[in-house]
Amino acid sequence: MEESTTYFVVKRRALPDVLLKVVEVNRLLETQKVSSVQEAVERVGISRSSYYKYKEDIFPFHDSAQGTTLTLACRMDDEPGLLSDVLKVVAEFGANILTIHQTIPINGIASLSLSIQILDITSDVSAMVTKMEQQRGVHNVKVLGRE
Repeated sequence: MEESTTYFVVKRRALPDVLLKVVEVNRLLETQKVSSVQEAVERVGISRSSYYKYKEDIFPFHDSAQGTTLTLACRMDDEPGLLSDVLKVVAEFGANILTIHQTIPINGIASLSLSIQILDITSDVSAMVTKMEQQRGVHNVKVLGRE
């Protein structure tokens, strides 16, 4: 029976320390700041077996998102200019807005569905989502899907 591949988008704070260290080992190896896997795992403090167990299963979100379409869901207050502020964040990070759908507000809260294309010039997608969430009046931003 073949194992199916399922992906999850998880915030950094929810990840076990060992997975974050695997990402750091990969970064050290990619940037050639170390000469071997052994040197990298010793530097970050994990075993070689832990590294090899997870090395193909975890990677920074922004590295894998390039050239894809993300679908985001946002809940935000019904305030003039707030949608414009959220869209400015997407533009600031160099992503391309494909679709926008905002529901009619209920009890002063609107739901926004946003599809964005991640381009070669798009900077850190995680930072973009975080900055969107930090906008005054935005309750939350969730990544619903990725193609």
